[in-house]
Amino acid sequence: MAKYKYGGDYPFAAFITNLGKYNEGMLVGEWMKFPTTAEELKEVFKRIGIGQKDDFGQLYEEWFITDYDCYVDGLYSKLGEYENLNELNYLAARLDELSDGDLELFEAVVEVGDCGNSVKDLINLMDNLDSYMVFSGVDNDYDLGYYYIEESGCYDTDKLGTLARYIDYESYGRDARYEEGGCFTSAGYVLHDGSSFTEYYDGPEDILDEYRVMDFEEEEDE
Repeated sequence: MAKYKYGGDYPFAAFITNLGKYNEGMLVGEWMKFPTTAEELKEVFKRIGIGQKDDFGQLYEEWFITDYDCYVDGLYSKLGEYENLNELNYLAARLDELSDGDLELFEAVVEVGDCGNSVKDLINLMDNLDSYMVFSGVDNDYDLGYYYIEESGCYDTDKLGTLARYIDYESYGRDARYEEGGCFTSAGYVLHDGSSFTEYYDGPEDILDEYRVMDFEEEEDE
């Protein structure tokens, strides 16, 4: 399981709220950690009154998400009020499966803004991480120029002798960044290899049963 920031043992939690009671002026909800199970979600729905009747005999059937608690950088601004809970669970489960290095890369690409603005896009990003590289500790043009010239192995600076001291690392790094289209992030320099972004995941209908947490509602309707 990936190691999350600030000691978190899950990628994110959502505050699931009873919409009917909210419209009546009451904030009735509960935090739900993801990934979760259908049994745990069913119990949360029961505790916040989803499936119970109001004073007029009408069922409280609708819910929405009023807040998120995220331990993955960049997620908070991508998650909305009416997300599909199966899809949220799938996203969380996929994040749990990432290595620490891939999680760092995922966060860096999200920070760059290359991932889109939906849960679907975030899920697809995880299947396209091999198209990106992050150079940790490379935070500016000087660092980038120094890395390429002194550390990457592309150049034999020993042959330059005393001329090496006159190299303008910052200018070289700036030109390389413009040419490559890379970006600096809090994790370092992020570079895309230019390959196309492939969408392997089309939506909630593609989610395997093991990740689904809302099937109990369909069973109760039947």
